Amino acid sequence: MSISVLILTRNEEQDLPGCLQSVQWCDDVHLFDSYSTDRTLEIARLAGCQITQRKFDNWSAHQNWGLSNLAFKHPWVLYIDADERVSLELKEAALDAAKADVPQSAFRLRRRDFFSDGTWLKHAQVSPFYLRLFRPSKMRYERLVNPVSIVEGAIGEIGGYLDHYPFSKGVGFWLERHIKYAAFEAETIRENRRNSKPFSLWQALTAKDFTQRRFHQKEFFYRMPFRPLIKFFYMFILRRGFLDGRAGTTYCFLQSIYEYFIVLNQREMEHGR
Repeated sequence: MSISVLILTRNEEQDLPGCLQSVQWCDDVHLFDSYSTDRTLEIARLAGCQITQRKFDNWSAHQNWGLSNLAFKHPWVLYIDADERVSLELKEAALDAAKADVPQSAFRLRRRDFFSDGTWLKHAQVSPFYLRLFRPSKMRYERLVNPVSIVEGAIGEIGGYLDHYPFSKGVGFWLERHIKYAAFEAETIRENRRNSKPFSLWQALTAKDFTQRRFHQKEFFYRMPFRPLIKFFYMFILRRGFLDGRAGTTYCFLQSIYEYFIVLNQREMEHGR
């Protein structure tokens, strides 16, 4: 065994049992909890998890604190959320890749998002690739929400799927959560511009490193007018979200609404509210 598992939680009594079942093969599961008030901790204790609690401030600060302070047993960490499941194929691929002598510092894996009716949103995803398997000393995060993964060293890619169920608590919960995310996104945009963080259109188009390219692409996108409409067009037409049927169409609309939440938060901040 060479992998520890890290799960971030806040009131996840509904999704946590299925998540823990998918990582039963791991002998070092860490639950990094933001003071849950439901049965999350009870479920984690019964499963033998290592539990650490910290008050949540923002995504990057919270994740960076966890990587720096949790006592992982193994040199590699697989980071997942409570509404995600590690497939058997991903487990085998991760265990095969995470060895002490490999040159990589992190591995990118593919995530499958599912709508509330069980439809795999195969096309209606902005990006299906995420850096979730890494050496904790070589990883850090930036941005207040939807953080960008910054890796020190080489990055590889592994097979298998991480299955994600973002609508497990219903569309209403998804909207409520993304209203909060939108405020973080707007604050991130404001901070980047206030600090004059460099943006490069050339890097957005040509950067070989996927994480860096995605960062610059996000910043380019935030400078465009009519972003909600552009996001819908990108997901529904360019990424062919319509091929995912009614679920894909609905998800594309929800993502454009989320983008409009961000725009509204930006406007309020510009008016000093």
